[in-house]
Amino acid sequence: MNRPSRAYLKMNGLGNDFVVLDARAEAIALGREQVRAIADRTTGIGCDQLIVMEADSVAGVDVFMRIYNAEGGEVDACGNATRCIAGYVAAEMGKDNITIRTNAGLLIGRVDGDSVSVDMGVPRLEWDQIPLSEPFADTTGIELQVGPIDAPVLHTPSVVNVGNPHAIFWVDDLDAHDLERFGPLLENHPLFPQRANITLAQVLSPERIRVKVWERGAGLTLACGTAACATGVAAVRKGLSGRKVTIELPGGPLDIEWRESDNHIIMTGPWTLDGNGEIPASLLNEDAA
Repeated sequence: MNRPSRAYLKMNGLGNDFVVLDARAEAIALGREQVRAIADRTTGIGCDQLIVMEADSVAGVDVFMRIYNAEGGEVDACGNATRCIAGYVAAEMGKDNITIRTNAGLLIGRVDGDSVSVDMGVPRLEWDQIPLSEPFADTTGIELQVGPIDAPVLHTPSVVNVGNPHAIFWVDDLDAHDLERFGPLLENHPLFPQRANITLAQVLSPERIRVKVWERGAGLTLACGTAACATGVAAVRKGLSGRKVTIELPGGPLDIEWRESDNHIIMTGPWTLDGNGEIPASLLNEDAA
């Protein structure tokens, strides 16, 4: 089926960038090839994720957010995109609190100027909730390593699900490890039946953690909001930080609070509307590649 051209918005959260389509008035169905064509940074528009805003009939929900990774697959959660959509819809509707529905559930965004705080809900911590392909009683550090048995390069990651699966490897020196080399291997490791986002984390202090992230389906990224949330939760569980911690990503910092009162994760950081444009019809057609 041939489709006409389509308007888009370009947004980013700490450099994690998105092409956003507004399908609230006119629905659009996208296949893997269309998403990949749009996300391609050479021949398409270029983005880490493609986001579709859709109308939602659930009472109290302001917008449904559909998320595609650059490789074309649909995923359930993206923290940076949630802040962007919350910021945009809040400005459009003239209110400060926005309710977004995703495949992972309801998310509440509170907007304060260019900063947005999102309630990312409760983390899932059991092995079958991550999910893992085999049982582990303690998910603060599972049996997984890269390199020789007696001298592994990376080992014993913490695993957390915050709408998508994450593995966090704790390292003494972030810059001593080539995540671009190990990321694809670990993302697709048999322990992760739904694949996983891979984070290297260096604890600078109980209040600050520096990370690099290999994002499932997207590769190395300047920022990953759910990885920041997962790292904050994992650090608390291992006694490496307090419940409020700043996660330093290559694109900038995110403030994470794992609230003790209800176990909800609150992620706070900026969002940016970079501009808009028109997606050519050629990128939306079924034979786009």
